[in-house]
Amino acid sequence: MMIKRLIVKNWRNFRELNVPLRERQFIVGANASGKSNLLDIFRFLRDIVKAEGGGLQKAVKDRGGVSKIRCLAARQDPEIEIEIHLADNADSTETWRYAIGIKQQPRGYRQPFLTHERVWKDGKQILDRPDADDAEDQERLTQTFLEQINVNADFREIVLFLRDITYLHLVPQLLRFADSIQGRIVEDDPFGQGFLERIATVPERTRRSRLQKIEQALKIAVPQLEQLEFIRDEITGRSHLQALYSHWRPKAGLQREDQFSDGTLRLLGLLWSLLESDSVLLLEEPELSLNAGIVSQLAPFVSKMQRSRRPQVFVSTHSDALLTEKGIDGGEVLLLTPAREGTAVKIASDIDEVQTLLEAGFTVGEVVLPRTRPEHAEQLSFFE
Repeated sequence: MMIKRLIVKNWRNFRELNVPLRERQFIVGANASGKSNLLDIFRFLRDIVKAEGGGLQKAVKDRGGVSKIRCLAARQDPEIEIEIHLADNADSTETWRYAIGIKQQPRGYRQPFLTHERVWKDGKQILDRPDADDAEDQERLTQTFLEQINVNADFREIVLFLRDITYLHLVPQLLRFADSIQGRIVEDDPFGQGFLERIATVPERTRRSRLQKIEQALKIAVPQLEQLEFIRDEITGRSHLQALYSHWRPKAGLQREDQFSDGTLRLLGLLWSLLESDSVLLLEEPELSLNAGIVSQLAPFVSKMQRSRRPQVFVSTHSDALLTEKGIDGGEVLLLTPAREGTAVKIASDIDEVQTLLEAGFTVGEVVLPRTRPEHAEQLSFFE
């Protein structure tokens, strides 16, 4: 299953947004145009349905409250709305629709509350809130049915789908110096500080299979790497990744993750996430720290992985190299353009000039990325 369409109102950068989505979706735009905020829409829905410690109130609080989520251009109409359509694939009829509206209580505790919550299955509406019970007890509107196991049986398929959304933006320093930092790990560990323990929790057979596949990829991408293995320190009990590199001294080539390069660690995290996810995978600028030759193969690699596991993958990027694959069409690219009343989002193929150039043989990187360039970027060279 995948998210076939996303409709949003008043979410952070976006005053309005209504776009169809594909199995592989690239998100491009200038700095601060809202690429991370767009990905956060899916993380927000996941946070509502988390099995432990989830819910609407916490999901909003973790983002600083309604006032931090609501678009600054939302003046007369402050309601935040998110609607997703789910289908088996981009060409099939939608199976599910889920819609939620949120406002902040005007007085009292000023909690977020639902203006509406609606669910459709195969075109038939099966939930429409507020209902009569909500009218009698307004406190019910501080929680979604999505987060309540006793009332979501008829649409739990949506809950399970959203719960499996994966986001990993591995920061190599947090993983490399995790023992030294010993700080609080952000919930769900989006930055990879506890990445090794995440690997450790996977059943041994599955872990071995995934690491063997990753090893094969790393042998191609990382010079002289010959072997990758997972180990536990017998003294400390901590988990480690260990790699063997070819060397003129055969026993001198073993290295642990604290000796891996930034690019190797980020590539490890990316490959593991692709092998792990069966739902939606959110990748934020995966090109960071990677050689351009490797980056140029990421898009076809993602496509190949989708044929076996079928995760839907969203990729935000600034990289021309990542968008050089001829197989990327304009329908797979969302172009974010900042404006006075919020960021505008367009499908690249809906822009006539872009589509004409793509049909002439230019790549998405050559055609779309120049449109994300700040208008007066050259003036930085004159800065004193």
